[in-house]
Amino acid sequence: VQLQASGGGLVQAGDSLRLSCAASGLTFDRHVMGWFRQGPGKYREFVAGISWSGGSPAYADSVKGRFTISRDNAKNAVYLQMDSLKPEDTAAYYCAARGRGITVIARDPSQFRNWGQGTLVTVSS
Repeated sequence: VQLQASGGGLVQAGDSLRLSCAASGLTFDRHVMGWFRQGPGKYREFVAGISWSGGSPAYADSVKGRFTISRDNAKNAVYLQMDSLKPEDTAAYYCAARGRGITVIARDPSQFRNWGQGTLVTVSS
């Protein structure tokens, strides 16, 4: 299984970024997918999760209303649209997959089996 995250960069507060995660080596449409982030000196935290079909996504309170998770099962890809970025959104962002056949969107990183390498997002004030 490979998860390749991309799209990070340096932006100013209020700007937008779209992260992408390309998946291979798994039956993509049978995996709950999630985005997590880890800022400097912080624990890895849940950002957003999405079910097999893309319905009923879940978000951390800190990003609700600003970030949107989506997926394209035909392209084996999951996305994170980040709008109204804040300096506190600065972190390495990781995409992750739960085990095949699991339907619940978890918020605990330990519940995700496969991880990408991370893409860095830096938001300047």
